[in-house]
Amino acid sequence: MIAAMRKVSTQERRARLARRHRLAPGEAAADAFEAAESVVCLHATDPATVYLSVWARVPGFERAELQRLLSEDRTLVRHMAMRRTVWIVPRPLLDDVQFGASARVATRERGQLGRDVEKAGLHEDGAAWIDRATDELVAVLGDGRDPVKTADVRAIAPSTQGAIVYGEGKSWGGKVQLAPRLITIASAQGRLMRAENDGEWNVSRHRWTSTAAWLGADLQPRTVLEAETALVEAYLRRFGPASELDVKWWLGSTLGGVRKAFAELGVVEVGLEDQDAVGYLLPDDLDPEPAVEPWGALLPSLDPTTMGWNERAWYLGPHKEQLFDRNGNAGPAIWWDGRIVGGWRQHADGAVELQWLEDVGADARTEIERQAEALTAWLEGQRVMLRFPSPLSKALAETDPASAD
Repeated sequence: MIAAMRKVSTQERRARLARRHRLAPGEAAADAFEAAESVVCLHATDPATVYLSVWARVPGFERAELQRLLSEDRTLVRHMAMRRTVWIVPRPLLDDVQFGASARVATRERGQLGRDVEKAGLHEDGAAWIDRATDELVAVLGDGRDPVKTADVRAIAPSTQGAIVYGEGKSWGGKVQLAPRLITIASAQGRLMRAENDGEWNVSRHRWTSTAAWLGADLQPRTVLEAETALVEAYLRRFGPASELDVKWWLGSTLGGVRKAFAELGVVEVGLEDQDAVGYLLPDDLDPEPAVEPWGALLPSLDPTTMGWNERAWYLGPHKEQLFDRNGNAGPAIWWDGRIVGGWRQHADGAVELQWLEDVGADARTEIERQAEALTAWLEGQRVMLRFPSPLSKALAETDPASAD
């Protein structure tokens, strides 16, 4: 007799999200490290996102705590990984992130740059030049030298010099230096690390150093299967149930790679009420999730919770066009009880301004308004200039230019 497939309701998915992502009442993270682990890694393409994501999950969070973990303890590490995105990665997961995601990014970037320099006539064998230049760069940065700025790399590693001219004669054209692209490749290979940040907490001006210099050792090799399996396990434990498409998109891998990881983990198929489709859970994580009390959160642009699934209707509803840009980047979002009900932005004076898309009732509005006041106070008048403002924010800014990012 075949057992009936377990069905996971939308409400249960929202309860799992709330508890595991440290957003439900009584489930807050103890510190920034725990906040990062609760969503596998913190999205860090926009530097302010990291701090705002932690603020939403850690009561009493202070910026200095995260800065200490990144720069002194180095238990959290900035690294380019899934989908060519910069993440804040908990150190215990970094080896798996490198060989299960970053290495794939490095291969693509290396191939593209090699073709570009050959087409531009700069090097006959682009791949050989990349290898020589990155070897020199890593050697120079690993000789005890203090971390260096991107702008200084060409001076200390001559083989990284050179530029490609794009759009010659066009208004948008210009010369693009090769050194930053070589740094991207070497970092995605796990050979270089982003070190101290010369900018404020909401600005990215990182210096570079070798991985061994920053972490005290090189990363430990994993097979692709070992690394992808570890990442899929971490993802499903925090974001499951999820579809194959969700996992493939998050990991930036292939369906074949995801299915091999599924086989290693022995995942279990479950029905997804909201999608009338199949999702997957880990075999030791099948118990029904207890309900949680109503909760609210102000999550920043690109927060891992908002970005965490490819199929988002169960928590995004009809608001995709307002909250996501054409490239799939999410703007700041108001969450209430497991779904997105609006967005938020900063007014010109730094105050957090709420942008409701639904009527959620007086109690919900009161709680979210309280959080907006708390976030305004925490920001202390500093503006967060979003790299990816939501269409909602931009549309409203047209009618109120003083609030525009």
